[in-house]
Amino acid sequence: MDYVSALLPPIVMACFFIGLVVTIVKSQGGPNKAKEDAAVDAALARAESARQPGTPAAAATVDRPAGA
Repeated sequence: MDYVSALLPPIVMACFFIGLVVTIVKSQGGPNKAKEDAAVDAALARAESARQPGTPAAAATVDRPAGA
């Protein structure tokens, strides 16, 4: 019976990890994908404009997409 108590915690953790991965994979895409992509694009545009020297601070701001 010692082998059961030794194997139970790793098996339980593996089941939870598999469930987490399945949940992450299922949540990719779908109706929120466009909104998520727009938020990432806006963040990248802000970072890019902040890196460019000589850009005024007011011009460096990018409007946030609705719901972000």
